[in-house]
Amino acid sequence: MIRFGTNPIAWANDDDQSIGRDIPTERILEEAGHLIGFDGIENGHRWPEDPEALKALLGSYGLAFISGWYSTELLARSVEEEIAAVQPHLARLRHNGCAVCIVCETSNAIHGDPARPVNGKPVLSAAGMADFGAKIEAFAAYLASQGVTLAYHHHMGTVVETPEEIDAFMAATGPATHLLFDAGHCTFGGGNPAEVLARHAARVAHFHAKNIRPAVTARVRAEGMSFLGGVLAGAFTVPGDQEGGIDFKPLLQILADTGYDGWIVIEAEQDPDVRNPLLYQTLGLHTLKRLAAETGLARRTGKAA
Repeated sequence: MIRFGTNPIAWANDDDQSIGRDIPTERILEEAGHLIGFDGIENGHRWPEDPEALKALLGSYGLAFISGWYSTELLARSVEEEIAAVQPHLARLRHNGCAVCIVCETSNAIHGDPARPVNGKPVLSAAGMADFGAKIEAFAAYLASQGVTLAYHHHMGTVVETPEEIDAFMAATGPATHLLFDAGHCTFGGGNPAEVLARHAARVAHFHAKNIRPAVTARVRAEGMSFLGGVLAGAFTVPGDQEGGIDFKPLLQILADTGYDGWIVIEAEQDPDVRNPLLYQTLGLHTLKRLAAETGLARRTGKAA
């Protein structure tokens, strides 16, 4: 079943919590749930840690808890240590019926550092990627034993950013490891999103409908800006924005053709003082539902498209 969701970073950023600091939590949930009509929302720093309190809060606005980012440090610690570290997060996922655990390696990531150019991201050797992939697969196998699928988030400023790194990572992992495909990060990272998605669609367990403004991402690269600097400059936006450079119809067509079963989430962080989240998220959801109808993906949605 296809369901549509969002991420609270459209209103209040997690990496730079000064962005959207003045927006009340109640406004985020009211707009996402009651006004825009999303089915669910991902994790954010505003939500309660207690699994039942989280479920009750989101449920009061008609929203399911989709899942949330979990930072692995498998380049610096063992699989056993990672399994111990994930337990509180895993408890929140299981209590809320989440299907996936969104994972990204952050032990050496630079995307959260406003002083580090995103061009200076860490790079693994072929042997390093093979070792990393083996550890992720072992961790994914543990999560699968707990009823949760690992969905790896390729991301700017990390060891899995470029299309070549996505391919190498998928080759280095096995059947327990799945992909969170993010259209915006794929394109910003130098990939053709339709081509990359087509190669790995059978193992995609989660989909982030992030759009980019090509003129801004090009400036981020040319001027050596940080990832957060790019966010504030407007690097990201939603599907349907005329300034956006990604055509989402071919991507949803690939999902429809390969029988994708899961969430489609608008994860598009912008400065809410510049671009109103209510307006942009409404545009994004309307666009995705229209494209889902045109591609046949809508036939498996939980609500009318």
